[in-house]
Amino acid sequence: FWHSATISHDGSKVLFTDERRGGSGAECNPTVGPTKGADAIYDITDRENPRFLSYWKMPRTQANSENCVAHNGNLLPTADRDVMVQAWYQGGVSVIDWTDGSNVKELAWFDRGPYADRVPPGPLAGSWSSYWYNGKIYSNEIQRGFDVLNLTGPARANTGGKLPYMNAQTQEPLRK
Repeated sequence: FWHSATISHDGSKVLFTDERRGGSGAECNPTVGPTKGADAIYDITDRENPRFLSYWKMPRTQANSENCVAHNGNLLPTADRDVMVQAWYQGGVSVIDWTDGSNVKELAWFDRGPYADRVPPGPLAGSWSSYWYNGKIYSNEIQRGFDVLNLTGPARANTGGKLPYMNAQTQEPLRK
């Protein structure tokens, strides 16, 4: 059961997000493991027989009081790589390169730290969604407001020029 799907620029791969337990659980810890609440990447070049490539989960362990699970993001408009920004609730925001679906690399991340330090988890909090637009990442933090992050360095490389608009739920052809 997957929450959302992002297709690679060339249509050869799909990245599914697993918003396990509706995003309310503490899924980013060693007890839960690397596959639940994570991304799952499949090769879809043979549409009748998708081939599993890997799971990917943000690598920072979160406290048992922090809801953390793969959630909303979008694909950056790059010409030569599949780079995605993704929210992880109280796990923050990740920028990942999944060009090689078997060897995903995290390029950048941001984490505000826990909202409530209680077990069982307190109220739902954290980055519910994060979207890239013209070099910045816009993220709505459920309890504490809106974050605007400046994407710089290697994570921003080859992300194209200014876009006139961005609908994060629609993948459009690359603009050069």
